[in-house]
Amino acid sequence: MASLATFVALSIFTLGFFHVEGAQDTLTAEDASFCRGGLEVIYPKLDVRECLIVPKERKLREKLSTAWKAPQVYYSEAKEKKTYVLTMVDPDAPKRSSSTSVYWRHWLVVNIQGRALWSGFIQGTTLTDYHPPTPPQTSGLHRYQFMLFEQPPNTQVSLTHKESSRGKWDLQAFITRSGLGKPVATVQFLTQNYND
Repeated sequence: MASLATFVALSIFTLGFFHVEGAQDTLTAEDASFCRGGLEVIYPKLDVRECLIVPKERKLREKLSTAWKAPQVYYSEAKEKKTYVLTMVDPDAPKRSSSTSVYWRHWLVVNIQGRALWSGFIQGTTLTDYHPPTPPQTSGLHRYQFMLFEQPPNTQVSLTHKESSRGKWDLQAFITRSGLGKPVATVQFLTQNYND
């Protein structure tokens, strides 16, 4: 019995030195099915390789909202001579049960070179600077979705004057206008206000 207690204590201590991956067992089937294609989003202590809910432990939700900058984004299947478009959106603003803003645009980068996605340090043209997840208090879980699209050759992707606001972004209109088609890879995490 003493050895079991020692093993548990050692496991908890050792876990502090590794990246945490969020719990998946509470995701709905719809939320779990969003992730496909092998896109990886890496924050300092949070690896998002498949759909997950960010755990409240070790103040991960607070760090995600207040301390961590833009994550590294990996896509090992990227083609060296292709360019890509990365979007990060919250489809649940202001709250999932009564979403009125449709998509809140948190990050938009175009002209990403394929080889940059191999290393995780994406290089491209930033159309919308990274804004961390900051769901309002008592608004419940919000989905933060990353979508990677192959950018058509010789196509300049841009935002229109109407799209200057991050809120109420018509993602589908942007995809259609830019000729992006379906994303090649997607991943999402769910989190809520760290004070809830």
